[in-house]
Amino acid sequence: MPDLPLIVGTYTTTLGHVHGHNDGILGTTLDTTTGTFGPVTLLARTRNPSYLALSPDGSRLYAADESADPGNRTGGTVSAFARDPGTGALTALNSRPSGAGTCHLTIDPSGRFVLTANYHSGSVCVFPVTEEGLGEPTADVTHEGSSVDPRRQTAAHAHMVAFDPVTGLLLVPDLGMDAVVGYVLGDDGTLTERPAARIDIPAGHGPRHLAFHPDGERLYVLCELGSTVVAARRDGEGYRRTAVVRTIPDDVTTLNQTAAIRVSPSGRWVLTSNRGHDSIAVLRVDGDSDEPVLVHTEPGRGNWPRELALSPDGRIVLLGNQDSDDLIAFTFDEDGGTLTHLGTLKTANPVCVAFPSPPAT
Repeated sequence: MPDLPLIVGTYTTTLGHVHGHNDGILGTTLDTTTGTFGPVTLLARTRNPSYLALSPDGSRLYAADESADPGNRTGGTVSAFARDPGTGALTALNSRPSGAGTCHLTIDPSGRFVLTANYHSGSVCVFPVTEEGLGEPTADVTHEGSSVDPRRQTAAHAHMVAFDPVTGLLLVPDLGMDAVVGYVLGDDGTLTERPAARIDIPAGHGPRHLAFHPDGERLYVLCELGSTVVAARRDGEGYRRTAVVRTIPDDVTTLNQTAAIRVSPSGRWVLTSNRGHDSIAVLRVDGDSDEPVLVHTEPGRGNWPRELALSPDGRIVLLGNQDSDDLIAFTFDEDGGTLTHLGTLKTANPVCVAFPSPPAT
């Protein structure tokens, strides 16, 4: 089996929540048999590329810069890179201002737009894809709202942009509002809110990311402040909540904040990363059940695991430990839901992993 190629996003400067000390976007490989990582190369020197999105054909890479100015309203950018699918080399195209604390981005299903979620400014931006990289934004929507946490929920904090695989609706978990907000993305790149698609989250739980089940009917909203997964099911034009499940054992009382969520290709497992408890939560989905069950937590072998990435075939889990500067590889057993340590790569602040297709041989 050929090595698994990896593109790794990092932090490069000190922000309020991280001491960034890497240089930009990295490239490496993982031998999925031996657990050996290949040499690490600097693909692009760019500021705080904490989240990455790769075009389906592998010819473009987009990076979110999570920076924010002291006023927390601007400072973040989104950058476009041309990528050589054969060598993996990146060439910078252009960058656009996108709001404060640009923490997540995605490409729309048509491949015509790149969308960003901007944490500090509580906004969502849409950028058309052009030959030069990214065009001027076609939409810039700012959320308004708050919730009960006196420190983290005094304002809106858009945290992710994700598309419903069935309807094509854009879903935006907003940590500050305790809600997932739905939008229609127009052919012209505009955003129109779809109130029926809104998912209200229990007060104080702080929705961060979400992931759909392969059946397209069920989705799982990961809540950072509550250390919970809120399960929901498609219901008419929207979704109804079906369960709230913890990602850490009931007897854990130390600080914990969840970060990333993935669903296995079989749909039998939901995996999340726990920061503080420093673990991977493994939740089982039984058949058509609406309530995942926490089976166990696997130690993350490092500190403050932000990224949790699942290889396209579901066999490899990669955990990026932000504060201990290591990327941990595990094998994942689909039958029992167990994780086995495979290998460790020491590199500063690994917080996002993208999987390009291996070069044709």
